[in-house]
Amino acid sequence: MTKPTVAVHKFSSCDGCQLAFLNAGEALLTLSGLVDIKHFAEAGPVDDQAEVDIAFVEGSISTPAEVERIKHVRSRSKFLVTIGACATAGGIQALRNIRDSDGWKGAVYAKPEYISSLATSTPVAEHVRVDFELWGCPITTKQVVAVVRDLLYGVTPVDKADSLCMECKRAGNVCVLVAKREPCMGPVTRLGCGALCPHFGRACYACYGPAENPNGVSLGRRFLGLGLTQAQVANRFALITSHAEPFATARVHFEGKGS
Repeated sequence: MTKPTVAVHKFSSCDGCQLAFLNAGEALLTLSGLVDIKHFAEAGPVDDQAEVDIAFVEGSISTPAEVERIKHVRSRSKFLVTIGACATAGGIQALRNIRDSDGWKGAVYAKPEYISSLATSTPVAEHVRVDFELWGCPITTKQVVAVVRDLLYGVTPVDKADSLCMECKRAGNVCVLVAKREPCMGPVTRLGCGALCPHFGRACYACYGPAENPNGVSLGRRFLGLGLTQAQVANRFALITSHAEPFATARVHFEGKGS
């Protein structure tokens, strides 16, 4: 029986989400027995021309060459799954979308004319059809294993988009927003990280992107009540997943009101 084929492609990113595969340990060995990994430069196999059943894509689209390459990957994949904040929401590099990216290049590089990059950093879904998205910065091994298992068995993966507060309460954490009056992004952030920051008494900073039906403006008003300025509230929505529409809307709302 022919094994399903898999590829893992990297675009503009830090490689952190690919490590979710490598950190799987014994689960990765089991996976390698179930599928044929055709391309995964981080782990060894290199064949970016291979046609595969499942292609995992890490990283945002940040250069003209990446625009063409993601179309190439899509044309050679039955299912395309984006992994991580960069691939799903443009990542931290999407901050260039709301500032003067040419000015940044001029300030950082002695010869900015040699830098070939787009004015924006955008999610893969803005360029090609995406079958499923795994949010997080980085994603976890548990997420990877679950989506591979579902796809191998012909099951549509479940998009878990509930608020992080649900995960936090199930873990028995004390609410840092209520008890410590810290500006926690948990109410508008999707679960998946295990409520890691609140577990250690720190406010969530939304690295897993927006939850289902988030009300960023309402949460921002709560932050104003905690003593933050309008600009500080706007900055809370301009971090790792700033390009995600609900967060971008909230940021613009508070930026427009000045500091």
